[in-house]
Amino acid sequence: MIIRAMKKSDYKAVYKLWCEIKGFGLRSIDDSEENILNFLERNPNLSAVAEIEGEIVGSILCGHDGRTGGFYHVCVHSNHRKKGIAHEMTRFCLEALKREKINKIALIAFKRNDLGNEFWRHYGFTLREDANYYDLSLNNANLTNFNE
Repeated sequence: MIIRAMKKSDYKAVYKLWCEIKGFGLRSIDDSEENILNFLERNPNLSAVAEIEGEIVGSILCGHDGRTGGFYHVCVHSNHRKKGIAHEMTRFCLEALKREKINKIALIAFKRNDLGNEFWRHYGFTLREDANYYDLSLNNANLTNFNE
């Protein structure tokens, strides 16, 4: 297994992986090739992929705004779960954020994502009770579709 920085050329393989994850939400505009490549350009060498025998089996989009880091679309293909892949990718991204002098990470895990919520609690992430998360769509064409 190889954990490495996600490259722009990985987009098609990573998008294919996202489409294979049950319950995964993909946004029509935000997850387009153009937008993901822009994200990678703004956040070079922070996102991670896991490769086994040349196939991408895991990914984390990782970025920051100068103060707070963020993890997005954290996933491992169902055939490769419980092998430490998510832990290795998380360590890769945590170290990358530390090099950028980022001291805090925020992420969203859907309430129905029991596996993901358990994983983040294991890492010491805590559920905030003192804040509300708000969302405002600036483009009504940016729809989220969940894989079944």
